[in-house]
Amino acid sequence: MSALDSGTAERRRQFAEEARSERPDLALLCLLLGAEAGPVGPAEVRPVTPGEAVPDPYGIDAAQIELDRLAGLLPYGSRSPADWASALAELLGGRCGFGGSSVDYQRLDSSLLQQVLRRRRGLPILLSVVWIEVARRAGAPVYGVALPGHFVVGFGDRERPVLADPFAGGAPLTGQDAELLVTGATGAALEPSMMTPARPLEIVLRILNNVRAWAAARPERTDVALWAVELSLLLPSHPARLRFERAQLLVQRGEFLRGAAEMEEYAEILDGIEPTTAENIRRKAHAARALLN
Repeated sequence: MSALDSGTAERRRQFAEEARSERPDLALLCLLLGAEAGPVGPAEVRPVTPGEAVPDPYGIDAAQIELDRLAGLLPYGSRSPADWASALAELLGGRCGFGGSSVDYQRLDSSLLQQVLRRRRGLPILLSVVWIEVARRAGAPVYGVALPGHFVVGFGDRERPVLADPFAGGAPLTGQDAELLVTGATGAALEPSMMTPARPLEIVLRILNNVRAWAAARPERTDVALWAVELSLLLPSHPARLRFERAQLLVQRGEFLRGAAEMEEYAEILDGIEPTTAENIRRKAHAARALLN
């Protein structure tokens, strides 16, 4: 990986450790991811106790406190899955104004949990993370549903879930609504496997993929693309091709020798699987080294 300052290295270590734990903490992983974008503004950092300013430059502690606070605003008492969905929609979508629109897809902030909690705006998957974490703290039977092209949340029986769309302020989704979302995004029919609850690491990788897509559309933001790839590589399961993507980013950022060396390492992995691809990557490595001349 690139040379890292001690603070970043420690957060990366914590990210990797949490990702490999028996029960990964979704909120913590998303907040460590958000910290890669840099410190939040001082006005956005809340003290842990009244009058006590505690250093929290990346807003990780403050965000956890905010999630706890929101969970505490939900009414007490047992309720059905439909009642849970309604209560979350009233609190988060109604009183707090969490939701999204097309313009939110153009902002990196929309993929950073700290900023989504601050702005009350974000991508469907980040708004769903807010719902999941607030509802989980309150004891709700909640989980994420990674529909193709649009992330939503489910409550209750996973065979017949009560679905809600946090991006639309918590609007309820029928099975037909979910079918239309999938058809609109992929042109294919809704498959039962698409309704499987998303695991925390799957959610985090999907968020990182969104960040990488955002950066890919902005060639000047190779810094963002690089940290998104490097965090992805810290997950226990990730696409092997990300190693080549990282090498390419290093070359784009002027680290020609390191990028070339990583391309050659990746080519060795491919030798016994895709020899033609491996040879093409070696040519790219040679071209990268030539840029030093």
